[in-house]
Amino acid sequence: MADPLAALAERLGYTFEAPRLLAQAVAHRSWCAEAGGQESNERLEFLGDAVLGQVVTDHIFRKYPDLPEGDLAMVRASVVSADALAEVAIEWDLGAALRLGKGEDASGGRAKPSILADAAEAVIGAVYLDGGWKPATSLVMRMLRRRIVDAAAGPGCRDYKTRLQEVVARRVDQLPHYELRDEGPDHAKRFFALVIVDGVAVGQGEGRSKKQAEQAAAKVAWLAMSAQAEPGAKGTAGAKGTAGASGDAKGTAGAKGTAGASGDAGEAAAEAAAMAPDVAGA
Repeated sequence: MADPLAALAERLGYTFEAPRLLAQAVAHRSWCAEAGGQESNERLEFLGDAVLGQVVTDHIFRKYPDLPEGDLAMVRASVVSADALAEVAIEWDLGAALRLGKGEDASGGRAKPSILADAAEAVIGAVYLDGGWKPATSLVMRMLRRRIVDAAAGPGCRDYKTRLQEVVARRVDQLPHYELRDEGPDHAKRFFALVIVDGVAVGQGEGRSKKQAEQAAAKVAWLAMSAQAEPGAKGTAGAKGTAGASGDAKGTAGAKGTAGASGDAGEAAAEAAAMAPDVAGA
């Protein structure tokens, strides 16, 4: 049977000089209470939270010189939130490596967002202690770069569900509807979302959480609808088919054509360029 800590380190893309730090990072207080004499991951979580905030703050300050302070704060808050960290932990399959007490494990602790988010911060803290600032920064940027781009992409740093809702409201005066399904066991579940507007499926997506799947579907729909000219706008655009995107992989849209409208259409056209890797690093 594979060592869960070694498998986790491989998924993280980092080799620990002191593997005990990773072991501590996944040690929940419920396990420590039962094992006795073991330190939980809470101090590493505290450290990781500070490292995470510093890395993200430094990156977005340098990367987005035109964003005002309020928007920078919104970007940072969205990508270091407990929800975002829990999604990252799911992508790492961090739950499989957690050390939990018997009761916590039996109650589904490996899938609890709060436990996963705390452990993700603890892992960041462990990498920082083990290797210093450079590997910690690399880890944070690998896990959050795409989320930072998404958060900073639109006016007011709106997420894709919000952006889609605004486009739909202007055109058909109603809200998008999301249909969800899931597949797989609890520890490795995948979610699939279909977004419907005015009775028509306009985007689909998948991810390791419901929120991630809905955001992926909303992004596809927003890109396709934004590529079409607004009613009364000059220019034409065409969107082909119902596109799909993966919330934890490369999101792609099937939108095609050109639009003469500005605003969302121009923003959608610039999306591909914004999604390019930051060659300058953090």
